[in-house]
Amino acid sequence: QVQLVESGGGSVQAGDSLRLSCAASGRTFSNTVMGWFRQAPGKEREFVAAISWSGSNTYYADSVKGRFTISRDNAKNTVSLQMNSLKPEDTALYYCAASENYSQLPSTYDWWGQGTQVTVSS
Repeated sequence: QVQLVESGGGSVQAGDSLRLSCAASGRTFSNTVMGWFRQAPGKEREFVAAISWSGSNTYYADSVKGRFTISRDNAKNTVSLQMNSLKPEDTALYYCAASENYSQLPSTYDWWGQGTQVTVSS
């Protein structure tokens, strides 16, 4: 069992930056793939980024590549998502998730946080 708690969301202007954090507790954090997903109203949950257990491999959705950076600190049991050059289309509820295997499919992830809202206005 893994418990995940996100923080760092907020309301910003287009072009601004935000840093989301996810604190994990429970089973061995360093053995899990960590991902960020987002869901806008009326849309399906979509993959944003993921990072391997060692941190050596990172994966991004095309829509955020070059703007978002995922990182993790296994000593602190945290994973972060640095979001730069935010756009109105990045507005969504952002979720932290954990899985034993990498995938861009939400169904692969066994543990989820409650989400943190990011709103970007033009």
